[in-house]
Amino acid sequence: MASTPASPAFCGIPKSSSTSTRASLSAPTTRFFGNAPLRRLGFAAAAVDPLFGHHIATKLRSFDNSSAKPVRGVASMAKKSVGDLASADLKGKKVFVRADLNVPLDENQKITDDTRIRAAVPTIKHLISNGAKVILSSHLGRPKGVTPKYSLGPLIPRLSELLGIQVVKADDCIGPEVEKLVASLPEGGVLLLENVRFYKEEEKNEPEFAKKLASLADLFVNDAFGTAHRAHASTEGELDYLVGAVSSPKRPFAAIVGGSKVSSKIGVIESLLEKCDILLLGGGMIFTFYKAQGLSVGSSLVEEDKLDLATSLLEKAKAKGVNLLLPSDVVIADKFAPDAESKVVPASSIPDGWMGLDIGPDSVKSFSEALETTKTVIWNGPMGVFEFEKFAFGTEAIANKLAELSGKGVTTIIGGGDSVAAVEKVGVADVMSHISTGGGASLELLEGKELPGVLALDEAVTVSA
Repeated sequence: MASTPASPAFCGIPKSSSTSTRASLSAPTTRFFGNAPLRRLGFAAAAVDPLFGHHIATKLRSFDNSSAKPVRGVASMAKKSVGDLASADLKGKKVFVRADLNVPLDENQKITDDTRIRAAVPTIKHLISNGAKVILSSHLGRPKGVTPKYSLGPLIPRLSELLGIQVVKADDCIGPEVEKLVASLPEGGVLLLENVRFYKEEEKNEPEFAKKLASLADLFVNDAFGTAHRAHASTEGELDYLVGAVSSPKRPFAAIVGGSKVSSKIGVIESLLEKCDILLLGGGMIFTFYKAQGLSVGSSLVEEDKLDLATSLLEKAKAKGVNLLLPSDVVIADKFAPDAESKVVPASSIPDGWMGLDIGPDSVKSFSEALETTKTVIWNGPMGVFEFEKFAFGTEAIANKLAELSGKGVTTIIGGGDSVAAVEKVGVADVMSHISTGGGASLELLEGKELPGVLALDEAVTVSA
């Protein structure tokens, strides 16, 4: 993968000291929230640490700005990037970096896909090369309390290898021992804190826990919305790509949405129907749409309570003039297993006792033909159960098609989650215009939602309100 500059990561506010609040504002452009209501800060499900974001926003509102009007950004997405910080800003500073290192591990605790680690490396390298002391924080999985299998320890060898230094591992993320390790951290050193989700206070957004995290550092950098850019796109931020692609795409604009459930993609589909010209649907969600149209789906995954919603989405697409394509054929299996018996059938002829696990070759052909007309494509979610080789054809074919289109100048954006794993697996990640490892955050941006955890960060440009 092409080397990526550190610019996409976003910078936060240095914590205020007890003696001089205003003196602590070493960053020249600060976003004040004024009297905005306090709300949960952070990316949905996986991205930015909501507690740290909460604490930063609280600090912003606590500054004595009664004699001045709040400031706002000219463009709400024009966030300060870590690339804006030079040695004078970073040397000797303790920088808390919230990264998304939630990588998959096998039964032997070996990393099976290091995409997210590699995505965080450029930001960390920029910081340490400028003399910062990096305190790296992340979650892994969904542990219930301290759970050894969710320790970040297995990440140390790969992280150290990629950074070219020995990363120090803390056995906790707060407390006296962590404070000692932070105090002994040399300039250019990296300390990886233990999984923040080992504390129930993390997901409960407990302010006191947030304060303990915040007290460790001078600066906050949000790199949890990890990015892996192609070289010519490396100076563009995650927000510029995802927000810009949706708000002002080069047309025709196509969106490919996959995944197992309609319920997890409702907001994305509804938002895209307002903006895209072509919408291609795949994955397990298609069977809910089929059943809503009165087709037999065998034992395929169906959300019975979403049948009316599926019907309304089809009607909305028609009313909006959006070319919504469902697969015309599917690969079915007699059981959910990699060694299942399989065959291709028309989408209207799924027999009882069989389940659909991938889109079929005719669907791949029609989807590819539709994509040939496009100038911008966003992809979020696989076409089938691509973890099973027998049912990976549809997903891999779409990945290869987007790689082909990217070579022709089409803007191709991989919007997080399993789609990233798919293009990595096929070996075409490097040719995509932009890859997001943001997962849930990507979905929220594609839905058109504001991300409060981003709003809490410094604006690159500010004007008086």
